[in-house]
Amino acid sequence: MSRIDELLADVEAHLKDGVLQVKEASEKGRPIVGTYCTFAPWELITAAGAIPATLCARGEDPITAAEEHLPRNLCPLIKSSYGYALTDKCPYFHFCDMVIAESTCDGKKKMYELMSRMKPLHLMMLPQTAEGDVARSAWRSELDRLKARLEDAFSVTIDDEAISKRIALRNRERMALNSLWELSRLDPPAITGREQFLISEYCEFHFHKEELVPWLGNLVYQIREAYDQGERRVGKDAPRILITGCPLGGAQKVIHAIEDAGAVVVCYENCGGVKELGFLVDEDRPPMEALTDKYLNVGCSVMTPNTSRMDNLKNLIESYNVDGVVEVVLQACHTYAVETYEVRELVRSTGRPYMSVETDYSKSDIGQLATRIGAFLEML
Repeated sequence: MSRIDELLADVEAHLKDGVLQVKEASEKGRPIVGTYCTFAPWELITAAGAIPATLCARGEDPITAAEEHLPRNLCPLIKSSYGYALTDKCPYFHFCDMVIAESTCDGKKKMYELMSRMKPLHLMMLPQTAEGDVARSAWRSELDRLKARLEDAFSVTIDDEAISKRIALRNRERMALNSLWELSRLDPPAITGREQFLISEYCEFHFHKEELVPWLGNLVYQIREAYDQGERRVGKDAPRILITGCPLGGAQKVIHAIEDAGAVVVCYENCGGVKELGFLVDEDRPPMEALTDKYLNVGCSVMTPNTSRMDNLKNLIESYNVDGVVEVVLQACHTYAVETYEVRELVRSTGRPYMSVETDYSKSDIGQLATRIGAFLEML
């Protein structure tokens, strides 16, 4: 077993440690706040003394139960989210004291009405544009409203000093993650896209961030050292692919299809990845003002116009020396589906080929995906 294999085997062995961490924290009386989206401000939640835990929304199994309450022609992410909560098969939902929801789409917004019957739920009303003083003022009001709800729910006072400390810690984690993603800028990349996804997943569900940040820095150092000493995990001629679009948790089959066909995923411009974590909060500004601007500019497809996503996507294509772009759209995700036209235009303007994949969480299209992606890669 190579040095990097040993490092990654250790990561995989501890991938589910987050469940135990949340259980132990809950038993000690620490509040657990469930979240679904990158618009939920991590820094405010932790400044209240709570642990933000990403709730389950990535599996096919609970969808049948969800369809007893929800329409079948709904996005699989929404049905999975609700199904896990309904069947109590998500440990993070089980232990959480509150859910922070967000009005990123009509389907989720209405689903949250049903979910609020199971747990206390706070819905953040997201402006539909990131541009202008009206949108910024509205989003600042939502952050203030969330702050007040957290203070009331957990009997705490959240001051600027507490928020600033959390901003600094989260920024350190973002910088450590950026150093991980930098490994894929190398030619060839130091790790595969699957391996990058694995490490990112581990980091998302590790709730002791003070321990995580130096651990991740050391992991990246050891991988880079092994790479510099000649260890190669990706062929020199492997096409370099950027994946964009909807969250990939339940659609990892797309990553597998790409890499099984001989390419390598070097960058993820999806929810939960570089779209939010790639950008720092300005530590030199008043903390609530800085958080307002940071989270309002997440390049989600619900925003109109979505200039943040398009600008970031163009930069990532160039900086990762991408050979092609694959966009993943979950069935019935209308905003991302409509935005594929603009993304396709942008990608082709850079001289790179583009393909869009519409899928769900089932395994029924794995063969079709392999065929389509294989044909796409042959064009590169």
